[in-house]
Parts: sequence; C-alpha cells; structure tokens
Amino acid sequence: MAAVAVHQFAQCITCHAWSPDHSMVAFCPNNNEVHIYKLLEDKWEKVHVLQKHDQIVSGIDWSRRSNRIVTVSHDRNSWVSKLIRKKHDSSVTSVAWHPNNILLATTSTDGKCRVFSTFIKGVDTRESKTGSSSDSKFGEQIVQLDLSFSWAFGVKWSPSGNTLAYVGHNSMIYFVDDVGPSPLAQNVAFRNLPLRDVLFFSEKMVIGVGFDCTPMVFAADESGIWSFIRFLGERKASSSGPKYGSQFSEAFGKLYGQSKHGLSNDTVEPSRIRGAIHENCINCIVPLRKEGFRTKRFSTSGLDGKVVIWDLENYEDLSDYV
Repeated sequence: MAAVAVHQFAQCITCHAWSPDHSMVAFCPNNNEVHIYKLLEDKWEKVHVLQKHDQIVSGIDWSRRSNRIVTVSHDRNSWVSKLIRKKHDSSVTSVAWHPNNILLATTSTDGKCRVFSTFIKGVDTRESKTGSSSDSKFGEQIVQLDLSFSWAFGVKWSPSGNTLAYVGHNSMIYFVDDVGPSPLAQNVAFRNLPLRDVLFFSEKMVIGVGFDCTPMVFAADESGIWSFIRFLGERKASSSGPKYGSQFSEAFGKLYGQSKHGLSNDTVEPSRIRGAIHENCINCIVPLRKEGFRTKRFSTSGLDGKVVIWDLENYEDLSDYV
C-alpha cells in the first residue's frame, strides 16, 4: 500500500496544512471554521476550532518559521498588505510564489494563468529579481498565458523557479519554461477527469490530483518533454496506460507570432479501478518536508473528508525522477 496513513477527519475537507513538526494538522470541514487536530498517543484529537471567517475557508498555510497560520475564505478576507487589483476578469482559483519571492503566479476561471511582479521598494532588492522582470514594478503583469480554454487551477513553480505548471478544467496540464515575453510551453492531455491541484517534487516530476480521486504522476524525459507516468494508490494498475497527447510549442502561436511543433503519443485506455484510497475529488496536495532532505512524502485531502499521507519511497520506479 502506497499510503502511509489515512485519517477520516470530516465528511468533507476543502483544504489542509501541517504544523512545522507535523504533529498537528489544520483543515476546513467545508464551512467557515478551521479545525486543528494534534497527534496524542497515536490518536488524533481536536485541540482548537478557529471561527474568524463568515464563509467557507478555501486556503490554509502554516508558517515553518513563525508557527502562525494564515487562511483565506470566500468572504474575501485574509492577511493582506498590498493588493493586485488589475487584470483578472474572473475569480482567482490559485496563487503560487516564485522561489525568489518576487514573482507571483495566479490562475483564474477566465482560463488564464498570469505572472505578476510583487517587487516592493525598500523591502526587496534588485539583485533578488531575475530575468525580464528586473525592471518591473509592484503589480505589473509579466506575462499572460492563454493556453487553457476552460477554468484554470492549481498553479505551482518548480524548485528552481524555471518551470511553471498549472491545470485546466479541460483535462490538460500545462508546463511553461522561460516565463517572460517569449515563454516555451508544453501541454499534456488525458482522458481522465480534470485535475484540481499540482505539486513539483523535482525539476522533472509533478504529481497532480483532482476529480479522478487518484494522484497522477507526470515526468519530463532527458529532452525535457513531459508525459504521464502512472497513477498512485490504485488497486489495479493499468497495463498500457490511458490515452495521452503531448504537444510542445515554442510559444503560443499567433499571440507571440511564432510557429508550433508537435509531439503526440496515443494508446488505448483500459478499464481500471479508480479511487482506491480517496473516494471523492482530491482538492489539495501538500508537501511534507524535512530539513536537509528532498520532499518524498506528501498529503492529500478531498471531498471525502480524508487526509492521506503518501510516501514516494514505496515507488521504486519513480526514484529516477525525484
């Protein structure tokens, strides 16, 4: 079994986060509250209930340095210092900080992924900025990615910040290199239900989770072409893998005035047993980091009310990608 532990905390969980020492977990049970459980003598017990929001809590993060918790909610409240008000034409579904803490990526239900500069004079230094954003001011849009023709979700940066990944509600995942005026983009299409969130485990491996109830592994080969690798935690492994198409474009066609080049790979989708561990949509994936070590453990939560801890050490075939 690939899952280290499965914990049933509620009927439905919208998001979760771990304390720095992983002894406590905070989650929203699909309402305006945040419940905090602590592991006491091999048993999870509720120790706190936070009730500051008026509507569903949609995001939680737990600081490793200050041990503080930050939450966001449908009531549009959080801990905010400055706002980026322009450019979004619809609801923002996900945000991700670049490793340099200057660039901020967002996805939206208008189908676009955008990258903004958050450079604040007197707080950030010019030396901390990279690439074409070196002269950008706070709130300035660096690039708008129009790869998806449906809602976009789950944006993340790779550990180096060289690659950006996000997913669309059209059952596609997008990988973007050299984010800037002339980015390089790839997409991987699959027949399964759409993904909801993604997480990089290295520069060449991403795990996506979503409506198919089972984590999906994507990896890049030596030439940098991304493709689907396998599912995690299913009872019956697929023999030949589902149908996927991978396309590589040097830019985004007419938008950037450059040509496209394509790669495709088609196979037959076999029947398989879905949701061997999760029984409903997975909407959150969180790394379980240890200081000085690569991330090989992660947790997922979903609409089935479960928090599942996974260990990639149990998958020897993925060792070359982590």
